[in-house]
Amino acid sequence: MRLPSAIVLNSAIGGPPMVGIGSRLRAIRQKWGLTLREVAERSARLSEKYGNPNLRISPSWLARVEQDGHDFSSSKLIVLSNIYHLSSEELLDLCSQGTKSAPNLDASDGPNASLLLTSGPLEEQARTWLPDQILAERTCDKTRLLPSLEFMPNHYRRGIIGNDDLALFPLMKPGTIVLINIHKRKIAHRREWTGEYDRPIYFLETSERFVCAWCSLDRSKTILSLDPHYSSPVMSENWKYRTEVSVVGQVAAVFQRFEGLSANA
Repeated sequence: MRLPSAIVLNSAIGGPPMVGIGSRLRAIRQKWGLTLREVAERSARLSEKYGNPNLRISPSWLARVEQDGHDFSSSKLIVLSNIYHLSSEELLDLCSQGTKSAPNLDASDGPNASLLLTSGPLEEQARTWLPDQILAERTCDKTRLLPSLEFMPNHYRRGIIGNDDLALFPLMKPGTIVLINIHKRKIAHRREWTGEYDRPIYFLETSERFVCAWCSLDRSKTILSLDPHYSSPVMSENWKYRTEVSVVGQVAAVFQRFEGLSANA
């Protein structure tokens, strides 16, 4: 992995835009559900892969950076961009030479928390795996693999299943990319599906995290329950519907690998 010559980034050279970088980096790491040690471990894998010891990041160093108490080089910024699958512009709006290549993602590189993808290399890669074109291509009338022509691309968002989101494991493994129809938010009644392969899957947002799962409403439609797969290690959860949890949409399509994936149960 070739890196540009080291440039120290601090408020003296960067000016006002550099203020608060540490807190932004911490927010990105927490959004991914990663600990300081897990980031360090991923940097060690990059170091081994590219034979470059300068790619290693220590937990204590990252902790100081996140507290805005440590200067850092552009090379370290690119390492963090690679680990978080974000461009340098998204992190700092500064280093345009940051990695632009689409990530070759597997479960060990993916986020621990499920994410709703909005921009960056990870979203770009998800778009190549689940392109907009599949929403407009004509398919057999009886197929249930792809959305029908009535849906428009702007009705959809993409998400990724995090390593810790095991509600539907092993049916849906960490690293799975999901296409979400945000116009389908109504929770289906039990009589509307016949089995696990026919049951609607929903992308949910709670105050703490995103969850991809089966779910159901109680008779009063005030409590939404997460219904895990019968082989999943996850326990059922209950939330106050529309207060503690909201439905982002219903999963319309998925991209999932069957090699090289494992769950961190």
